[in-house]
Amino acid sequence: MTKSLKYLVPVGGLGGGFTEEHFTAALTADLDFIAVDSGSTDGGPSALGQDHFLTSRGAMKRDLRLLIKATRQLDIPLLVGSSGGSGGNKNLEGVWEIVREIAEEEKLSFRTALIPSEPDRATLVRKFREGRIKPLRPAPPINESTLTDTHRIVAMMGPEPFIEALQGGADVVLGGRSSDAAFIAAVPLMRGMSPGPAWHAAKIMECGGAAVTQMVKPEGMICTLTDEYFELEPVSPEQSCSPLSVAAHALYETSNPVVMVEPGGIMNLKEARYEAVSDRAVRVWGSRFDAAPYTVKLEGAALQGYRSASLGGITDPTILRDFDKWFEAAKGGADFTLRRGLGDELADQCSVTYRVYGRNAVLGANETREFGNDHEAGVLIDVLAPTQEMANSAIKTLSHTILHYAVPQWHGLVSNLAFPFSPHDFDLGPSYSFVLNHVVELDDPMELYSIRYEEV
Repeated sequence: MTKSLKYLVPVGGLGGGFTEEHFTAALTADLDFIAVDSGSTDGGPSALGQDHFLTSRGAMKRDLRLLIKATRQLDIPLLVGSSGGSGGNKNLEGVWEIVREIAEEEKLSFRTALIPSEPDRATLVRKFREGRIKPLRPAPPINESTLTDTHRIVAMMGPEPFIEALQGGADVVLGGRSSDAAFIAAVPLMRGMSPGPAWHAAKIMECGGAAVTQMVKPEGMICTLTDEYFELEPVSPEQSCSPLSVAAHALYETSNPVVMVEPGGIMNLKEARYEAVSDRAVRVWGSRFDAAPYTVKLEGAALQGYRSASLGGITDPTILRDFDKWFEAAKGGADFTLRRGLGDELADQCSVTYRVYGRNAVLGANETREFGNDHEAGVLIDVLAPTQEMANSAIKTLSHTILHYAVPQWHGLVSNLAFPFSPHDFDLGPSYSFVLNHVVELDDPMELYSIRYEEV
């Protein structure tokens, strides 16, 4: 008899919201577990650097309440990966606080496992000295001070910490920063399922219902897994999967759609085959997982300074017809005014970036297309400085100069920028950057991780 396992991922990100009616209908007695990812670096390093939740606390609590009540009713585990967004320790504790509140409000009792993902810095330094921290591309240069002084560092755990937590009797497992696929593959691997289908299914399922033909709104997905294949079917009756929509998911957030590195191995999809089993469900065959050295990815967020910005729109056709020439002159004038006001020493400490929306704001120097935009352009001025006061002072000087910079074809004072906000200069606060895009080799999958059990 073929082994099989069935699980549900209700949404691609905790706090993203899902339709309660569709979720409730999917809560069948044959479910083995429910899992949900909570993390992403889509918004950059600030969530890790500033310990911010990725979604609102209220939205996460709403989703968690439904998930905890359902899993306790069915007596199956709930697994949460990258808790709170970045998976840093403060975010993990913040999600644990929400779980405690729900348990008290709903009068529920269960065992929770917390798995922090911020590694011991001395261990990282030792690994660095041994040459066992390797750069990914692109990766900034690092030294020992990067590993000791960076504000937050997390290590993206594999499935083993989740497996150990479940074997320790946890009903709810809250993981710190986790491989998106690993925490979902944990239960199948613990049950001895074939790693190829287990990992490939988890890679798709971590995004909830994203592998449907049209994801108009976030919903979930049900996976039925065997040792030979897995089947995916959307939770919402309004959505459907096709072989193309499921296969296309391999293009999402990957540098190689057929070979993907995970802790302890490589997901190999070169021979994967996709077939429709109904007008809504798809079966996937041929996925492999090849053994490889055990590595986990490191992410680090370091404070770079303080940021202020200003946004304005230009719709003057005279400027737009020869925009590049005018804008280069305007930036030169703004730099002159900044240096006259702050002096060269302080001005050199300010990093100024201009982005022109409607032209090349996204790709910058890598943009290959030419634009003949004579309708409007948006100008974003961005200053990074050692202090918020300095950034604020600089942005006020720069935006005012660009606002009134002369137009050669006009004699007299001009106002070039239409500001959508008042005040038109705004402080963005501390600014962080990723300073690690590396992997660290582990002798033991649990080497960087410990588990704390809590009873509620």
